[in-house]
Amino acid sequence: MSQNVGGEEDFVEVRLPAAGAYLSVLRTATAGLAARLDFTLDEIEDLRIAVDEACAILLQQAVPGSVLSCVFKLVGDSLRVTVSAPTTDGRAPERDTFAWTVLSALAGEVDSAVAEDRTVSISLHKKRGAAPGSS
Repeated sequence: MSQNVGGEEDFVEVRLPAAGAYLSVLRTATAGLAARLDFTLDEIEDLRIAVDEACAILLQQAVPGSVLSCVFKLVGDSLRVTVSAPTTDGRAPERDTFAWTVLSALAGEVDSAVAEDRTVSISLHKKRGAAPGSS
């Protein structure tokens, strides 16, 4: 685990092929890091599902053969997870879909961004002990 110069937050970055076969690696990393922050078993499972769903959304439009990046930032009693991948069309995920509703319910705070190079990112922010659907 790397630590920034200020020592205020720890982060882990995982880069893997943008293919569904590798998502189990991210689910395992998510569970391990959430456990490190003393999340409950239910919170850990919710976050694992949310990361999996965010990746599934990105993989639908990821450039074939590209790399999926996942950055975990541990800040206080919360975990911020940002998954990103280069996409063919650079379209942000629709926020009025069932998948987005599921993400929001499981992770609390959810956001997305599109970079100039058409890399799409989805960020999840889960606080330990937060009620479902709250950040």
